[in-house]
Amino acid sequence: MRELFIILAAVLALSAEAKNEPFLTKVYDFMPAPGQFVNTLPEFNAGDTKADVLARAAEYICGYYDVEDGDSTMVYKPSMVSLGGFGGYVVVGFDHPVVNVKGDYDFQIFGNGFFATGSSAGGSSEPGIVMVSYDANGNGIPDDPWYELAGSEYNSPKTQHNFTITYYKPDENKEKTPDPIVKPIIDNTYIRWTSNDVNPDSVSGYVYKNQYHSQSYWPQWAEGETLTFTGTKLCNNAEDKSGRGSYWVQYCKDWGYVDNRTDYDPYSPREDMDTAQMNRGFKIDWAVDADGVPVHLPMVHFIKVYNAMNQYCGWLGETSTEVAGGIDFHPQAVAPQVLKGDADGNGTVDVSDVTMVINRILGQKSAGYNPLGFDLDGNGAVDVSDVTSQINVILQ
Repeated sequence: MRELFIILAAVLALSAEAKNEPFLTKVYDFMPAPGQFVNTLPEFNAGDTKADVLARAAEYICGYYDVEDGDSTMVYKPSMVSLGGFGGYVVVGFDHPVVNVKGDYDFQIFGNGFFATGSSAGGSSEPGIVMVSYDANGNGIPDDPWYELAGSEYNSPKTQHNFTITYYKPDENKEKTPDPIVKPIIDNTYIRWTSNDVNPDSVSGYVYKNQYHSQSYWPQWAEGETLTFTGTKLCNNAEDKSGRGSYWVQYCKDWGYVDNRTDYDPYSPREDMDTAQMNRGFKIDWAVDADGVPVHLPMVHFIKVYNAMNQYCGWLGETSTEVAGGIDFHPQAVAPQVLKGDADGNGTVDVSDVTMVINRILGQKSAGYNPLGFDLDGNGAVDVSDVTSQINVILQ
């Protein structure tokens, strides 16, 4: 019996010392749009299944603990995955929910953006949009509603919401159509795409193929003859400074995007960098619903990044967001209790919450509402029964 108590005490001690890892630990899904780094970042090998690709993507961008000289040292894996053209995405997560820490940045998703020498705005900026989700049904997979983190361009008149693009699987053996001007492009009719773009001049086009990347640009594990993506499209940010297609500069957006600026890494700070010009991270408080109404999420379990640009830059190829890992800034923050009925997210259920639910039933939304606090009876709808349930909570 004494031995049993010793073992139990050891297990409890280990549990007490367990800490949430700050780095990404999981890749739930990965589907790049066609692009020149697809099937190489990460590498695809003949016969690989989607599960194989997800595992390899996790090897490329998830962090881990490395033990050296008896000390546990956090190590960041300096590799990345490419999301291809517009809409290509990766869904990631940590070994714990990311808590919404009021007034602070909550997490960082790294890219490989940078400014050209002497520039504070232009260089290589390939902005990707971040979305977050709370595991409302508790099944551990990202099949719950998504909320966009509204960056600096969300309300810009040049931003197109609900942009949809469809790519068509190419015939890899068809005769190539080289570009007569841009010599590195060996096929300018390689992968056709169509879209619902508001600009009539860009409702269709092609993903070009260049001489630098000879592999297939179509994700080889994708099923079907088409790939369709829908999301928010940002306006083009590239300028041909040479006027001859030889020197392209991609200008950054102000804030709120992956692979948009040089990243600030709190674990590897650089004293020579101007942190005011860097990507400081992302706040869950930026979340908005599908109608653009701000929501309050106390924590999130899943993070999705997708390429928000549909742009081609000559010999540089398509503008493609790269994802190079991620960090939770507050991995030991205590996950708050989600209170059913707390529609305004203030931690209590009262008359103001009843009013907010009634307004929701009537088709009105209040900024800062808590989408996790409406459906009290769990029937998947917000209706009168939820109001009744709220009143019962108040009267208890």
